[in-house]
Order: sequence, then C-alpha cells, then structure tokens
Amino acid sequence: MHDYIFSVFPSENFVDLGLYQFGWEQCEPAHSFGPASRFHYLFHYVISGTGQLMADDSQGITQTYQIKSGQGFMIFPGQINTYIASKDLPWEYVWIEFDGLRVKEAIEIAGLSPNHPVYHAQSKDLKEAMFHEMMYLVQNRKEPPFHLIGHLYLFLDYLTRSAAPLQTPTHSKLRDFYIKEALTFIEQNFQNDISVEDIAAVCGLNRSYFGKIFKDAIGKSPQEFLLDYRMIKATELLRYTSLSVADVGNAVGYPNALHFSRAFKNRYGLSPRAWKNENPAFEHH
Repeated sequence: MHDYIFSVFPSENFVDLGLYQFGWEQCEPAHSFGPASRFHYLFHYVISGTGQLMADDSQGITQTYQIKSGQGFMIFPGQINTYIASKDLPWEYVWIEFDGLRVKEAIEIAGLSPNHPVYHAQSKDLKEAMFHEMMYLVQNRKEPPFHLIGHLYLFLDYLTRSAAPLQTPTHSKLRDFYIKEALTFIEQNFQNDISVEDIAAVCGLNRSYFGKIFKDAIGKSPQEFLLDYRMIKATELLRYTSLSVADVGNAVGYPNALHFSRAFKNRYGLSPRAWKNENPAFEHH
C-alpha cells in the first residue's frame, strides 16, 4: 500500500515564518528519497514504522541515524541527505517545509542542528499537539494562506517546546550530561537485550551511583524507565502496525513472547492482544 498527500503553499509573502510544501505519506517498503538538498528547513515526524536518515553534519561528513515512530528529523537548508523507509516496517510520516527570519532561532531552542537532526520529544502532550498541527495542515490544505500560517506558528511553538532539552532539578552540568547520555543510549538500544549495567557503563559510572543520580533526576529507577519506555513503544506498534504480538515483543527487547505478554499485562492490566482490540488506530485522513 502506498498512500500520499502533497500540497504546495500558494504564497511566499511571509517573512518571519513561511510555508513552502507539506504532506503525508505511507511509504512502500524500502522507499527512498535523495541524495538531495533543500533550500529551506524540512521536518518529518514519524507516525509509525522505522527508517534511516543519512545526512551531512556541519563538517560535511555523512552520518546515519535510525529513526522510529514518535521521533522525527530535521533537514537543514543546503544539507545533502537521503532517507529510506525500512523494508520490514516502512514508516508513515507527515512533513512540513518552512523557513523565515524567526526559524533558525526556534530550531536552536529545540536543540536541533546538522549535528543533531533527530527530534526527541521531552513532553508527550506537546509532541501530540505538534503532530495534530501537522495533520491539520495536511487535512485542511485548501484553507486560506493566513489560516495555514497560523497553524504553522502553532506547529513551530509545539516543536520547540516539546523538544527543548530536559530540565532536571540538579546543580551539576556533568550529572545532566550523564543523564542525557543514558537517555540517548536507551532510546537507541531499547530493542536490544540491554541491562542497567550496560547503561551505566556507557556513562562510565558504577551501577549503584548511576542508579542514584538517574532516579534523582528522572524520578524513576533506570529499570522502571527502561520498562516504561519499552511498553510505550509496544503500544505504538500494537496500535499502528499489523505486527504480531511476538514481533512487537521482539521489536521492544523481548525475544520471549511469553515474557513480553506478562510484562505488558503487569503494566496495562490487559494482554497485548486485548489492549490492541480496545485501542484501535485513529484515522489520519
């Protein structure tokens, strides 16, 4: 299946924040775009599935990023890039190409740059509000330009606030660095058989000290956070894909389907199959 919605904005007379084109796509397996470069900023938000971004960093060296549902990626003006949908679980995404005098500052506040192009939300509510504004543009593309620009401003507001680096009540920049390293490692490796020792080792800390500073900063132990992260990813896969329960478990770090089902039921009070039946995917268009 390959569904696609694409619109070009009718006017470019907005200096502070301008819209160029936007759309939504359910990609074919291994669908790719590029190598190419853009004149403006282009942001993709991944609704479901996975894929790969290859983009030049500030030194012109190509870096590769694995990007999953709930994440996004920013392509910068003049940056050479290619992106490819997974052949097994191709992504569905929505995108916006935009620019303007206020954009560079906003994107810096969001912590995005050619060296850090992957969007990670710190707030689920703000992320969902951002996604809602992106889909609003796609679904209401025939509205007048001022109307669409208004929603573009809301999108940019939610993008910057949802991605602003995590604020933790600590007094140590070094501790903040360790926490950020740990969260990044979990985000990139939750589907593998990783332990708290592995996460602590990435930070160069012993397990007990790492566990203490992590809980102080996040409010959960590393084990609790990793479990919650895996379960949230599992609900996304159950809701937005047709993967079997065993495949979903495998995708979030549970090669044993029985262990996955037990952990899921402990967390949500329902088996994965029952949860999926009670939480159908919403329609995007």
